[in-house]
Amino acid sequence: MFRLRFAPSPTGYLHIGSARTFIFNWLFARHHGGTMILRIDDTDVDRNTQTSLDSIFDGLNWLDLGWDEFYRQSDRLDRHRRAAQVIFEKGLAYRDFTPAAADIEDKSHAAGPWLFNPGMRELSAAESDRRAAAGEPFVLRFRVPRESGRSVSFDDAVYGPQSKSTADIEDFALLRSNGMPTYHMASCADDADLAITHIIRGQDHVSNTFKHVLIFEALGAAAIRFAHLPLLIAPDGSKLSKRKHGPVVSVTAYRDGGFLPHTYVNFLCLLGWSPKDDREKMTRQELVDAFTLDGVNRSNAVVNFSDQDPFDPKAVWLNSEYLREMPIDALAAQLLPFARAASLDASPEQMLRVAPLIRERIKLLADVSTVADFFFVKELAPYDPAELIPQKGDAAMARAALLRASETLAAAEFTHHGLEEALRAAAGELHLKAGQMFQPIRVAVCGRKNAPPLFETLEVLGRETTLHRIRQALDKLP
Repeated sequence: MFRLRFAPSPTGYLHIGSARTFIFNWLFARHHGGTMILRIDDTDVDRNTQTSLDSIFDGLNWLDLGWDEFYRQSDRLDRHRRAAQVIFEKGLAYRDFTPAAADIEDKSHAAGPWLFNPGMRELSAAESDRRAAAGEPFVLRFRVPRESGRSVSFDDAVYGPQSKSTADIEDFALLRSNGMPTYHMASCADDADLAITHIIRGQDHVSNTFKHVLIFEALGAAAIRFAHLPLLIAPDGSKLSKRKHGPVVSVTAYRDGGFLPHTYVNFLCLLGWSPKDDREKMTRQELVDAFTLDGVNRSNAVVNFSDQDPFDPKAVWLNSEYLREMPIDALAAQLLPFARAASLDASPEQMLRVAPLIRERIKLLADVSTVADFFFVKELAPYDPAELIPQKGDAAMARAALLRASETLAAAEFTHHGLEEALRAAAGELHLKAGQMFQPIRVAVCGRKNAPPLFETLEVLGRETTLHRIRQALDKLP
């Protein structure tokens, strides 16, 4: 059975690139009937934060995909140390007693690959044991093979055969001087122990994979298939980062902006992957059925946004398409929290009546606060009285239309048919065109010219609110 894992570190928010990695792993696992594992790689205790961990879970839970098994690396430290000891006992690692700052002891040398420290790498076993027994701190380093012409190779499912000379791989750390496993050791020990069969991650991990192949070989682990994904980049070609591009690179920014979870999953799938049949809008099952690593592109994928519009136009288009197809009760339920977050006094019953009127006018759930606000407030926000005056009309015409509307609506049946019949008859009596009659009414009750269909809007607002707003509009006219 295929077993895949997503292993975020709780050192920052859930980046959209990480979310795409999770989605691709999930789709691959589901396509092959495999197991999806979530593993929190939290061994970097100095950088881990609860806020970051909460952000990861918030983002993943919003995507609504789920996972089959869950682990925390911090619960598995003994396994990591035992695995490192196995490598050491095979003679494939050595103790490095060179004093080094804790924050650099597991990183490459500044001048290039730290191939080895001759004095430490060649230290006799007896001397190494003596110094360790005396309590002298050490870093446990992997003894990278130095045979002439030796290379480390793997066949990447996206980028094809990859190879690197061991002369270009430093003797990397497995355990820090405080006994904590490094990322390389912990990740590989867990991957081997959890019987991971495929590792799908970002292209920026390719350099790590050569080291991981060496660790897996040293542990005698089963062969793992690697697939590295193209990176997500900004319109200017730079790597997406919160420091440079702001919260738009965080998954929760899309959630808070009013995207549906499946819309976002669908959108991220199209960044660097294609079903090869020109489809863009796909159900979750269609994505599962279609997803293969053969469809992953090698070139980086651009997320389009600007200072004026933080969201990719394709993502917004997809969201509007899904909103139009949603059952009204489901749409109303999704819109309600966004309306309330905007301090609109909306009830479930009201939203159920409003949702059909605005579904063609919104692209994001958050648009409810600007498209439908007038349905849920007692008093309209200030608007320009000039908008009450129809094109090719004057204030006198607008006043006549509103006065007759007030009289008519006081007695009309408040149904779509009753309202339309009564107001069209009133327009005819005043010798006004429909637009000349309806625009003053629409602006009076909605506070704007662009609004949902008039008769349905009046029906939802009700007689009392409608008449109150028309009287207020009459007071605004000169």
